[in-house]
Parts: sequence; structure tokens; C-alpha cells
Amino acid sequence: MLNILGKRYYFFALSLLFIIPGLLILAINGAPLSIDFKGGSLLEINFDSGVAPLPAEIIKIYDDLGITDMTVQTTGVNTYIIRSEFIDEAKRGEIISSLEDEFNSSITILRSDSVGPTIGREVTGRAGLAIAIAALGVIIYITFAFRGVAHAFRYGICAIIAMAHDALVVLSLAAIGGLLFGWQMDSLFLTAFLTVIGFSVQDKIVVFDRIRENSTIYRKLPFEKLANHSIVQTLQRSINTQLMTSEFLLLALALFGGVTLREFAIILLVGLLSGTYSSIFIAAPILVIWETQEWKTWFKPKKTSTV
Repeated sequence: MLNILGKRYYFFALSLLFIIPGLLILAINGAPLSIDFKGGSLLEINFDSGVAPLPAEIIKIYDDLGITDMTVQTTGVNTYIIRSEFIDEAKRGEIISSLEDEFNSSITILRSDSVGPTIGREVTGRAGLAIAIAALGVIIYITFAFRGVAHAFRYGICAIIAMAHDALVVLSLAAIGGLLFGWQMDSLFLTAFLTVIGFSVQDKIVVFDRIRENSTIYRKLPFEKLANHSIVQTLQRSINTQLMTSEFLLLALALFGGVTLREFAIILLVGLLSGTYSSIFIAAPILVIWETQEWKTWFKPKKTSTV
């Protein structure tokens, strides 16, 4: 049988190897927030003739004019909403002229104004409050559902710790993507982040439920072996379910969904994959460490036998 729990510290190290660099980037450079959080200018335009450009081509025009903080959203046939850092009337005219010359098309300005942050402190604060309430609800639910086993609340706490692991993976990925590829935390990022949080607990409950079932069957088995046996039993199901229901679809969306959805798809892809990973390699091992009180021997010198 696979001894997954015997290698638990390798899995912890693997997670830290990914999470810590991202957190350091966030600490040094700050979060790569888009204008959805910071505010700026909004320009909605329609190309009246010619071939409509790709969003990446519009982004290149802005970059050439020295405007790097911007996003492009397709809203209809030949119609785009461009959010950017604040631009004045002169700069707007320069942008329109460059777009018309580059794509050989006249442009109709449908809307042009300055916008505040659509995701402000209030919305972000409410999202954080919702996550906190949901985490408390998960702990209460798991404690009640697992009331037949000893220390049922520990299962809920371990599920929340693993959920925090998945959230840190997503934040780290966004930070690394922002440094290497210019990604930004926008409304789509917030959607992906909350989706990962929502799905994170699902697999944890499946694994914990199998541990609960086996604890009534293998009463005399040491807890670590019981937990490892339960993980092995759910391993194939967890991986296959995740791959078939979401990962392949998100991979296709990341590869062929276009530049505007690529960042969203990659973050969601990695976040959901992290949810499956943490169910097997983070949540259950933490539960084992807690149940066996393994931390009491971490810093004690090993006893040497004497002849």
C-alpha cells in the first residue's frame, strides 16, 4: 500500500516552496491590483469598418503609448471596453488616432469617462467577512456531522487550514504571474478566488468521511495507518473526479479561450488542483499530526541506544 502520510513533510515543503516566493513578491512589490480596485479611465469604442483587432493588439497600442496599466473586454461585435489608468483628453485623442491608423478603421466613441474602483474596500471587506462566516459554518457543520468520532472539531479546523493553503496558492500564483507576465488582480481574479474557496472543502469532507467510516471498522489500527488507508481508498476517485469535471475543461479554456480569459482559467485551474492536492496531502496529514500530537517530539533529541 502507498505510504502517503509517511512522506507528509515532503508535501508540506512542496507547498511552502510555491507559496513563500509569491508571498515575498506580495510583501515587496504589493498586490498587482487592476483598475477594478484602483479606478482610472473607461473608454468604450466601436470599430466601424475593417477587421476588428484582437484585445492583445489593442493592448500593444496602449503599451506603445506608455500606458501599461489597462485591460480590454469585448462586449459585442467590434465593440470593446478599455479600462486603464487615468488619461486626459489629449492622450485619449492620441489613442484613438493610433488605433484608427493601425487598424485602418474609423472609430466611434460610445462612452468615455473616469471611473472609480468597482471593487472597493466595502466589497472586498464583505467578501472577507463572507469567507470568515463560511469557514465558521464549515467548522460547525463538520463538528456536528462527525460527532460520532473523537475530537470531531479537529476535522473542521484541519479543513479550514487546508482551505487557507489553497487561498495562499492562488495569491502566490497571482503574485508570480504579475511579476513575470503582467497579470493583475481584477474582478475575474476575485471570481476565481472565491470559486476556489467554495470548492476547497468538498474533497476534504470526502477524505475525512472515509476516515470516519474506517475508524468504526478498524478500531485497533493506529490512527496514522487508518488515515493512510482511507486516503488511498479515495485517491483515485478524487483525482479522476477533478480531472473529468473541471481540469480538462479549464485547461482547454486556458489554451484556446483567448487572452482575456487565460489568466482567469489558469488561476482557477491551479486553484482547483490545489484543492484536490490539499485534501490528500495537507488536510489529512495535519489531522494525523494533531491526533498523534506529533509536534511534541519535533525538537527533542533522538534517543541513542547504549550497549
